[in-house]
Amino acid sequence: MGSIARNERLHVDVMIIGAGISGINAAYRVQTELPGYSYAILESRNAIGGTWDLFRYPGIRSDSDLHTFGFPWRPWSKANSIADGESIRTYIRESAEEYGIDRKIRFHHKLIAADWSSEQQNWSLAVEADGEKRVYTARFIILSTGYYDYSEPLQTTIPGLKKFQGQVIHPQFWPEDLDYAGKNVVIIGSGATAITLLPNIAEKAAKVTMLQRSPSYVMALPAVDPTGNFMKKWLPAWMASTLVRWKFLLLPFIFFKFCRAFPNAARKVIQANTKKHLPPSIPHDPNFKPAYNPWEQRLCVCPDGDFFKALQNGNADVVTDTIKSITSSGIQTASGKFIDADIIVTATGLKMQLAGGARISSDGVPLDISTKFMWKGVMLQDMPNAAFVIGYTNASWTLGADATAQTVCRLMKHMDSINASSAVPRVPVGQKIKSTPVLNLNSTYIEKAKGMLPRAGDVAPWLPRANYLADYWVSNYGDVTKGMEFKTAMKKVN
Repeated sequence: MGSIARNERLHVDVMIIGAGISGINAAYRVQTELPGYSYAILESRNAIGGTWDLFRYPGIRSDSDLHTFGFPWRPWSKANSIADGESIRTYIRESAEEYGIDRKIRFHHKLIAADWSSEQQNWSLAVEADGEKRVYTARFIILSTGYYDYSEPLQTTIPGLKKFQGQVIHPQFWPEDLDYAGKNVVIIGSGATAITLLPNIAEKAAKVTMLQRSPSYVMALPAVDPTGNFMKKWLPAWMASTLVRWKFLLLPFIFFKFCRAFPNAARKVIQANTKKHLPPSIPHDPNFKPAYNPWEQRLCVCPDGDFFKALQNGNADVVTDTIKSITSSGIQTASGKFIDADIIVTATGLKMQLAGGARISSDGVPLDISTKFMWKGVMLQDMPNAAFVIGYTNASWTLGADATAQTVCRLMKHMDSINASSAVPRVPVGQKIKSTPVLNLNSTYIEKAKGMLPRAGDVAPWLPRANYLADYWVSNYGDVTKGMEFKTAMKKVN
């Protein structure tokens, strides 16, 4: 027996943790690929949508196209490729309702701990539900909790911030009643959140300044795909959706490979796009000249150049500098510039967290995730019957989530075919595996989380995920037995 008391009040074949886009997708795959299986979804909050329901800052939108970020089993039908947060929330909720997935969700159910029992061959899940503690059991768990902390943002040391007498806001916890009309707003940061916030805040604020220590690559792309509209006009809806999806699968993948193979050429392409949209008052160097190569960190996209249009309007600015100190009324930079501020927005990144912060153990012994390798980017070494949903950093998150869900379904079908009760990834005794990062970017929030992330290896099946095209083949046709140890289920005696 493990460390958690057993309780059989609710037992399912598959327990999905999280009702965001990954959890809803996993539920669809389970109920269609494994129709005889029972499943439930535990959601700690009170709504479907995960990230897209939590984040409510002005202008929140996807930084991936919705043709690949959307579900393959319910294609995104709108003309715009980049969508706002409300549209995405509606899309996820309607998808869950259309397929009856919403009826399987238990809201206000937060997973606190999960313990695998070798004796019982199932997971015991300690859950906090509406202030009560409950224990559920499941044969298999799919952790669709995302990869960052919902309750706490990434902590960044900003000298003198406590002296500031205005409002300090983090985008993760944006107040619904925040009034920034006519105010001077400073956004600290240079990532996708800052690039999104600036044009939206600039519509009402007196002045918006994006203060960045180091710049990012920013590209203006059309919000609406013209070829998609053409295809939808002349082709059947299913064919047009398929072709548009493949277009958005292939072109970004090719561009990513181009950036990695020819960084200098890629830098010139991005710089040309940026310079074309910048106003004369804001120089390209140093404001849009990162020290790293394209796609060593995530590329920022602004639909229809809205970020650059805000800069052209005159009440928005970009300052590349470090903070010397913060006073009661603004920010003093290291170069001597003073920026007036009524509101400071700390868009400094996300704090990474796996499994929603739940404690994971096996037979009462805690599992140290950071010491384990990932099997096919899906399961953790020495952790039976459990999948971690981790999407891509260089493509739409949902692509990786779907590859995970399909791999899990194929694995469980195989387990049924050999009458196995559990499957656990094992590194053979004596095998030497060189550790590599499981995420292939060097962004600050990823670098700070290296001590808690699982590892990838240099040999199959421990290799990091390469791209969706390769993972699609693996999830649908690849070997699910290599590196996997199965335990045969005990036969019942009448």
